Amino acid sequence: MAALPAVLAIINPLSGTASAGAKARLSEYIARQAEASSYTPELVVTEGPGHATELATQAVSRGITRVLAVGGDGTINETARALRQSNTALGIVPLGSGNGLARHLGVPLNPERAVQSALAGRPVVVDSAMINEHPFFCTAGFGFEAYVAHAFAKQPVRGLPTYVRTSVNAFMRYKPELYAVNGIEKTLFSLTFANAGQFGNNAWMAPTANIADGRLEQCELRPFPMQAGGMLAWRLFNKSIDQSPYWQGTGVTHATVQADRPLLIHADGEPLTLADGKADVRILPGSLLVLL
Repeated sequence: MAALPAVLAIINPLSGTASAGAKARLSEYIARQAEASSYTPELVVTEGPGHATELATQAVSRGITRVLAVGGDGTINETARALRQSNTALGIVPLGSGNGLARHLGVPLNPERAVQSALAGRPVVVDSAMINEHPFFCTAGFGFEAYVAHAFAKQPVRGLPTYVRTSVNAFMRYKPELYAVNGIEKTLFSLTFANAGQFGNNAWMAPTANIADGRLEQCELRPFPMQAGGMLAWRLFNKSIDQSPYWQGTGVTHATVQADRPLLIHADGEPLTLADGKADVRILPGSLLVLL
């Protein structure tokens, strides 16, 4: 009797706000569902940054065709980067604070339903992108959104309430900054390169972004009076920020951003610093298989 094909589930024990008990029950559910779907389940809990990438790389070399990332956008990023340009498809089981990529792709936010979708779904080709040597699959950006990402990473508690509180506090302190975008100097509140349309929690910076069109949406948010902040926040969560006079979007395949200071950025919400003040952003068309 031939051995059943393996499916690997990479589980981040620190993602989101679910309890350890809930995550243990989810792990048991994944194993049962995988077996019922005629797979041999392999479940591995990550031990620290970079471990998901290591596990996913090993899965590709072993010829495993389905890898489930169980966690937030950071876990999905770490897993997906190893699956690019391979025949191994990514299944998303969202447990994070924002779940931007899952929301954009229509992946169920209920973990058990997401497991079912990942085990039964078909591989769909999507794009990914790079900012310098850092892969991203949802969004990468500068300015206010990066400032918030760096502040949020320092908080002891994750979740939407913490993110909202961090964003409001940051808004009161943040000042727009000067960038050279493709050689043109601009003072911007934020600058986003969107492969998918949202940051997470249905905050849509690029409402018309298509994750499989071979392009990024370059979204510029120009400085605005403080009293306009409430309306911009409303538009962000109502998928209409592209109707604001302060927003401008352009489809690009490559862009450069420079500043005379170290650049604070984020890639899929993970805070990073580019010490030399130079960023090179580019699309990688059709580079990832996702189970949908």
